Amino acid sequence: QVQLVESGGGLVQAGGSLRLTCSVSGRTFSSDLMGWFRQAPGKERKFVSAIRWSGGRTYYADSVKGRFTISRDNAKTTVYLQMNSLKPEDTGVYYCGASNIYYSDSPRSYDYWGQGTQVTVSS
Repeated sequence: QVQLVESGGGLVQAGGSLRLTCSVSGRTFSSDLMGWFRQAPGKERKFVSAIRWSGGRTYYADSVKGRFTISRDNAKTTVYLQMNSLKPEDTGVYYCGASNIYYSDSPRSYDYWGQGTQVTVSS
């Protein structure tokens, strides 16, 4: 059973930075894709970024390209999301997910989720 635990959220002013961490345990080789999604109140969960454990290929939503960087530490089975130049529209609960398919930006393709971490960006 894959378990994901997110941390690193908080309150930050616009233009500031945060680094989110997703600690993974019980991982199987089939769960090769790790994704970050965010969800604003009353809105659907939206794709932010993803990375593959094998090879390290990365993917980003257009809205975060050039500002966010996803990375992974295979030895620590940890995935990071470095968020710079934060904007108020980046506010939401950030979730880490694991999937056994090659790539997807749909939350329906992810089989495991963490509990989420709140990110609030003030203007």
